[in-house]
Amino acid sequence: MRAAALRRWLAAPVPAGARRGGGLCAERSGAAAARKITENAKKALASLKRENPRLEPTLAIIQAHNDHLSQEVNKNFAEEVGLRVIHICLPEGSSKDEIVKEILRLNEDPNVQGLALDLPESAYSSKVLNAVKPEKDVDGLSDANLGCLIRGDAYDCLVSPTACAVMEVLENLDGKKVLLVGASGALGASLQCMLQRRGAMTMSCQWKSPQLQNKLHHADVVIVSSTKPEDTPVSWIKPGTVIVNCSRDFQSEKHHCGQQNNHPVESDVCSLAIAMRMQNMVKTTERWIQSQQYRKWDLHCLKLQPLSPVPSDIEISRAQSPKAVDVLAKEIGLLTDEIEIYGQTKAKVRLSLLERLKDQPDGKYVLVAGITPTPLGEGKSTVTVGLVQALTAHLNINSFACLRQPSQGPTFGVKGGAAGGGYAQVIPMEEFNLHLTGDIHAITAANNLLAAAIDARILHENTQSDKALYNRLVPVVNGVRGFSAIQLARLRRLGINKTDPGTLTEEEINKFVRLDIDPSTITWQRVVDTNDRFLRKITIGQANTEKGFVRQAQFDIAVASEIMAILALTTSLADMKERLGKIVVANDKKGQPVTAEDLGVTGALAVLMKDAIKPTLMQTLEGTPVFVHAGPFANIAHGNSSVLADKIALKLVGEKGFVVTEAGFGADIGMEKFFNIKCRASGLLPSVVVLVATVRALKMHGGGPNVTAGAPLKKEYTEENLQLVADGCCNLQKQIQITQLFGVPVVVALNVFKTDSPAEVDLVCEIAKRSGAFDAVPCNHWSAGGKGAVKLAQAVEKAASQKNSFKYLYNLELPIVEKIRIIAQKVYGAQDIELSPAAQSQVDRYTRQGFGNLPICMAKTHLSLSHQPERKGVPTGFILPISDVRASIGAGFIYPLVGTMSTMPGLPTRPCFYDIDLDPITEQVKGLF
Repeated sequence: MRAAALRRWLAAPVPAGARRGGGLCAERSGAAAARKITENAKKALASLKRENPRLEPTLAIIQAHNDHLSQEVNKNFAEEVGLRVIHICLPEGSSKDEIVKEILRLNEDPNVQGLALDLPESAYSSKVLNAVKPEKDVDGLSDANLGCLIRGDAYDCLVSPTACAVMEVLENLDGKKVLLVGASGALGASLQCMLQRRGAMTMSCQWKSPQLQNKLHHADVVIVSSTKPEDTPVSWIKPGTVIVNCSRDFQSEKHHCGQQNNHPVESDVCSLAIAMRMQNMVKTTERWIQSQQYRKWDLHCLKLQPLSPVPSDIEISRAQSPKAVDVLAKEIGLLTDEIEIYGQTKAKVRLSLLERLKDQPDGKYVLVAGITPTPLGEGKSTVTVGLVQALTAHLNINSFACLRQPSQGPTFGVKGGAAGGGYAQVIPMEEFNLHLTGDIHAITAANNLLAAAIDARILHENTQSDKALYNRLVPVVNGVRGFSAIQLARLRRLGINKTDPGTLTEEEINKFVRLDIDPSTITWQRVVDTNDRFLRKITIGQANTEKGFVRQAQFDIAVASEIMAILALTTSLADMKERLGKIVVANDKKGQPVTAEDLGVTGALAVLMKDAIKPTLMQTLEGTPVFVHAGPFANIAHGNSSVLADKIALKLVGEKGFVVTEAGFGADIGMEKFFNIKCRASGLLPSVVVLVATVRALKMHGGGPNVTAGAPLKKEYTEENLQLVADGCCNLQKQIQITQLFGVPVVVALNVFKTDSPAEVDLVCEIAKRSGAFDAVPCNHWSAGGKGAVKLAQAVEKAASQKNSFKYLYNLELPIVEKIRIIAQKVYGAQDIELSPAAQSQVDRYTRQGFGNLPICMAKTHLSLSHQPERKGVPTGFILPISDVRASIGAGFIYPLVGTMSTMPGLPTRPCFYDIDLDPITEQVKGLF
């Protein structure tokens, strides 16, 4: 009788029942305590859900045995509290590696706030327990949580619910002897720590230990953590000893409680432990919500030690040791599940951040533009990087640079890299300039898939009957014939509201299968990210297999693809998919537009672009954050980095921070498109424009001699010449006036070279301020890093606090021709515009097709305000010729071509690739600049 009772006690679940026994335990009901804890957890979760309506707290339980009772108990408790439970039932006998694999998957699931393990005793190894993220470890068994408990930081950790349940039912432990039998690992350590803090003297022992009998005889409380062997007699336990069972198989046994043979038995510890697990879930959910809020930056900037003379860009880049990108991400408040790491120094940032920080106010939005470019260079990228280094590393103001990804065409051609320069650059510069995270390659693949789809569709329509086309487009698969989702969408656009392929009439089949593309109207070209002049005009379809379908085509450089413009302007994955579907590739023979959606390729394009849509995180030489994303040219596209990078950065910097982005080429090109196209797409309002100029570039605009690449500069550019500077400032004044058209304060940043005299620098700054600039500041960041741009940063901060009366240049409702005229006259200074007959015909067609309300993206030379590259300064009295007008409907703009514009650059006589090499031993890239 006595032995049977003890077996029942030892097999019972973790006790928490009513007890008596020498004043050791207060009379209380474990079930009542469990109900109270459950009710409190329920109220707490309900409150959290009211404050966070989209919240769905989720507990994942990994089970690797066939006992379904524990699953049912957990489910019932969770439902009562208001939790969602996911049970992952692994086969009995699953290996530790299989369990760990499942744990790691759930660790990375942002929808799971808590993770519990329900495994056979043998599976609870250190490897398994420590695979669980400490912040999700609701059972408190990981070393991280256990360590906090032992150090006395119980508030900061998750404590074992089983240990807490045992402590809940035991009181008045001061001076009592407590024996832990079969307790080892995390649970045993938790119990010992908590018992000793309550004044108990603890002993531990295994069932097979020779000292077991003696220790049982002296114990006031026995806590059993594993199943008692049958051959352990009950007589070893002295009368009045309280027995608590918390072995892992307690949930599947019948519960017996009460006081048997002078041994008080604690029952209902099972229910109490599960209730406390739910209480831990409340704690993890609260912390998860806190983790989703905006985090104050804890950025540790990198120190610079500028040398004189200034070494090459790549030498400077190599001399700095960048932070690991996951460290940088954590410093600026990114969560671990919001980044996808590429190597040591690059990471993609997931768009989910925008939802997490949707209520966070945006920071200030700064655009860096420039005067009309010259071969001498103005240094907009260098100013952008120098400015954020100054703001963050020297003024302790959160800031982010948002830059375009450079095309490899110019990198290997004539321009070189685009990571900034000197002591104001993005590092590692070779990774910035070469491949990055593969976005341009994704664009190339998507673009060329669409091009292939166009020609293949024309071929198949030319060589097959309606019936044959229909049978191939809608095949029988496993005895079933059905339309795909994109085909059903096409049917609806055609006004055919049918879903059964067998019910279409011959006329409906004809409408469905025939796109009737007019080859002469195809505007979609293939692309490659290489400067290759011999691809500017090609003939395709010459193989016999193409059955005589030959046509002239061309290659553009990859960054000229409309898909690049879409990437730069999109605001979400859904928006990108919609824009991709809207791409107009040609007209049909009735003059109606044919789209990517008509070709059935939209989903495939989105799949190819699903990673490219995420901005890439890098850093400056001083360890401040940079987003690199999208890279459309400004002369043949809109020339700005992505809307998404800007939006994410504006949330991350906080309300008092700054996001600095760059527009390509001069303010008349990149800035105008930034305001009229990018800001319309994003809804973001700029705070300040930084207008970049150099003394020597202004001298060229003032009539200075032409510059030949590789030749020494003439004395006009290396000696003081105030008159030449004053004459050239007309271009700077014009660009300031253009900025003022949009109502945004402008700060002039003068990049200083060692050949500039103090008088020349002072003259430029004086003229700039007299012409309406908020301030004009000389900058030395190229040679000194962020320290050399502190005054610029201070001027930008002051300008950002000024009244901003931003406005667009034109109303979208105006006719296409009128919008072109406004840009030509107000921005470029043209007397008027002149459309060729082809251009006028296209304008009429786009207007008929419903595209007349789109913004304008002028494709013109960047080397002059006019259409003639050789005309420097501020040309006047010219008529701007519009040779053609095209449409990027997916990107959302009409682009007129001014004169002749090439969309495929060529290689010069001596390209940059002559100097680029790879060290086969160190694998270091040499020769980039």
